[in-house]
Amino acid sequence: MTHGNAPATSPPRSTLVVTAHAGDFVWRAGGAIALAASRGEQVTIACLTFGERGESAKAWREGRKLEEIKALRREEAERAAAVLGAEVRFFDAGDYPLLVTPELTDRLVALYRDIQPDVVLTHPADDPYNGDHPAAHRMALEARILAQAIGYPGEGDIIGAPPVFCFEPHQPEMSGFRPEVLLDITEVWETKREAMECLAAQRHLWDYYTDLAVRRGVQLKRNAGPNLGLSHRTLAEAYMRPFPQIAKELA
Repeated sequence: MTHGNAPATSPPRSTLVVTAHAGDFVWRAGGAIALAASRGEQVTIACLTFGERGESAKAWREGRKLEEIKALRREEAERAAAVLGAEVRFFDAGDYPLLVTPELTDRLVALYRDIQPDVVLTHPADDPYNGDHPAAHRMALEARILAQAIGYPGEGDIIGAPPVFCFEPHQPEMSGFRPEVLLDITEVWETKREAMECLAAQRHLWDYYTDLAVRRGVQLKRNAGPNLGLSHRTLAEAYMRPFPQIAKELA
């Protein structure tokens, strides 16, 4: 509602993160999520599984049961998302393997139409070490296309064509990953690190992804040139673009 001649306010920009497992969004896109949230944008994480079977080895070795592990991973992911400033929605679709089903695709289409994302973050198309990640990628892209189709059944308005950024896999060299976009996350690094430390089930990854942020930061500075005022210790995340970038000028 507007008063007098006051202009109508636009809704905040919206980011959708489609992630296979409970920890993936933190390691791979936590900086992007924290940056968007710091600008007052809405960030919604579609967490397809808890990673209860394939990414919770520590809990299994401790003798925990399946439902107990799922509850543990849910609690970790909720705390990490809260630190980053995002909302997480759990699909509990089951991992190892994560199966592409019409029902799961329908749920993703409904989410796209509900939040009308301006940007989508998800896994890249290839990962020979974890089939759940390409499965999540395929569903994220298919649901994006279906959500644009006026004839596709379901509630909500159709969406536009939000740009998609694929975050870095754990084994980039083996997955055909190219760091086409380097995102400076220096200002939110401490927030990302705090979110990482919420994931006690995968503590062995804390230092790995800290080191990766440092390496990508070095590459960012090398490609940015000397005149952008970057800090001595710059940290970054890397992304690929599966679709063309749309521009009115080259920059």
